[in-house]
Amino acid sequence: MALTAGIVGLPNVGKSTLFNAITQAGAEAANYPFATIDPNVGIVEVPDERLNKLTELVKPKKTVPTTFEFTDIAGIVKGASKGEGLGNQFLSHIRQVDAICQVVRCFVDENITHVSGKVDPIEDIEVINLELILADLETVNKRIQRVEKLARQKDKEAVAEFSVLSILRDGLEEEKPARALEFSEEQWKVVKGLHLLTSKPILYVANVGEDEVQDADSNENVQKVREYAAKEDAEVIVICAKIEEEISELDTDEKAMFLEELGIEESGLDKLIKASYSLLGLATYFTAGEQEVRAWTFRKGIKAPQAAGIIHSDFERGFIRAETVSYKDLVEAGSMVHAREKGKVRLEGKEYLVQDGDVIHFRFNV
Repeated sequence: MALTAGIVGLPNVGKSTLFNAITQAGAEAANYPFATIDPNVGIVEVPDERLNKLTELVKPKKTVPTTFEFTDIAGIVKGASKGEGLGNQFLSHIRQVDAICQVVRCFVDENITHVSGKVDPIEDIEVINLELILADLETVNKRIQRVEKLARQKDKEAVAEFSVLSILRDGLEEEKPARALEFSEEQWKVVKGLHLLTSKPILYVANVGEDEVQDADSNENVQKVREYAAKEDAEVIVICAKIEEEISELDTDEKAMFLEELGIEESGLDKLIKASYSLLGLATYFTAGEQEVRAWTFRKGIKAPQAAGIIHSDFERGFIRAETVSYKDLVEAGSMVHAREKGKVRLEGKEYLVQDGDVIHFRFNV
């Protein structure tokens, strides 16, 4: 399931430092705009304590976590929608991702140049959001030119699409992103078909200084970002990209000690990965046996045969039933044998909606 979240932001806000920390991929991080021109793509493991617990219970030969993809996109500047900087290239890269993680600079450091000369997180957010809105407005207006004539001729599909386009145009002209506008389920299908930048789900990543991690909420800039994000019901993850990069180079035990010294229970990166995963409506089910315990990513709302198909197309084609137990019930029982004895293992059919945390053994025949 190749879904990806794009890391965007103005130049020198900490995007590439954050990306390095996430993937340990060594993307070039330099103190000048456009240090990242081609998007860097990295695969990360999704942290999940449930997988560790299942491994303790089952004691398999190997354990395989599920993964998630991040794309580091070069810094956007004012005028990107008109081709300023490397605008067209950046916007096309954003168009290819499924969700947006917008990194916002909330730290002050005279040694790191800010593209506008001062640290102002709301101005930074609005610069990027406006460029995405302007690019979408151009897309919508071009589409209106094609559809309007057919709509006047009472073509049923054209009339329906023109109505959606009109709502989009009016909203975008008021500087509202497409995701903030109200549409029916049928209308939303039209919106999705336009592949608009502002229809993508978004979360904000407030990047703070090394001495602000333990009390980030007292940072005035972080407070501003939270207030802005709340208006569009978006999540804010607070991190220090520099510290996260240092943590990413440590082994598991050293990482735990380092976090404890900082007084942090969970790294900012782990929070970001989980939040990005959730942002796209993704969840995890598990398979657990002596050979392997593995986590599998699925979109919430899919049925058992489609979930089986994530493992192999034969599993979906020849699906019979899914032997299922919830993670919670399995852990409480202590083993699959005991879970069966307590009646916690269910046989689910083709209409079963897979739930996050299900531990499943698929039965199939081809």
